[in-house]
Amino acid sequence: MPKSKSTGRESTHASTLRGGARKIAAPDPESVQRFAETMRLRSLAAATQAEYLRFVRKLATRHGGDPAALDEAAVRAHLLRLKDEHHYSPSSMRTAVAAMRAYFGLHLGRDWKLFDLVRSPSAQKLPTVLTRAEVARLFAVVRELRFRTLLRLIYACGLRIGEAVNLEVRDLREAGRVHIREAKGNKERYVPLPEAMLHELRAFWRTHRHPRWIFPGVGRGWREQPARAAQLAAAVEPLGVGSVQHCLRLARAEARLPAGTVVHTLRHSYATHLLEEGVSIRLISAYLGHASLETTLIYTHLTAVNESHARAAVARLLEPR
Repeated sequence: MPKSKSTGRESTHASTLRGGARKIAAPDPESVQRFAETMRLRSLAAATQAEYLRFVRKLATRHGGDPAALDEAAVRAHLLRLKDEHHYSPSSMRTAVAAMRAYFGLHLGRDWKLFDLVRSPSAQKLPTVLTRAEVARLFAVVRELRFRTLLRLIYACGLRIGEAVNLEVRDLREAGRVHIREAKGNKERYVPLPEAMLHELRAFWRTHRHPRWIFPGVGRGWREQPARAAQLAAAVEPLGVGSVQHCLRLARAEARLPAGTVVHTLRHSYATHLLEEGVSIRLISAYLGHASLETTLIYTHLTAVNESHARAAVARLLEPR
């Protein structure tokens, strides 16, 4: 799929042809260039801007011109084609509709009913959660210190992978908690940090002493050779998300974990295990950085302890008093 990059008025996007050749497409239509500026003014997340531009450019390419000239019927037909012919997943359809709504509604001021009409619900599946024994098995098979420390941090604090790899030295200045900056939705929060985990983070940081990041990146070639202290200390960016995910895939097989186990599973396990310990659902929601308590309530379906307590309470309802 073509990758897009916006650079203002002279914005172009390139596609890779067979053999590695690069084909440079024509500059974006005027309205698409202005749309890119609108999104920057709205301070949308960089990833959101890139995805919205990709979908609008796809529309422009299909119709061979400025998509601003299209009417509601043409956009409706485009969305139907994505759904029926290209079999877009519910998640991709929701992104496509959000991109069209932002471009035609927010940017061009066309308040079409089409965008309220489209529905792409996903099947509601419970997330995979590891037992505490499975979490211990996972950590036992991860031999490289930086990956083991990072995965243990994700579990100990319930962090998203991006929050963990971007952790900075300054975020550990307050005793007993870690400062999470620029999390999902550009929000900040504090999360309890176990003292044992703080010692592990300090011990790992001393192996490289990078002035900014706890988990500095090592660049390309990290799979072929172990990271050296000098490389880590001179890193210009934090550890890559992809390298952590690759490590987890290898560890999952060796530790014989469920097939659905990913890095984010540690965050789900954190929330579920706290709930089993009797921690308030509202506190857990705050620790996770959820915008709504409804998002956190899914973990009540995953706790064997809560289920057993509920069954015992039901059994007592008809006991003689």
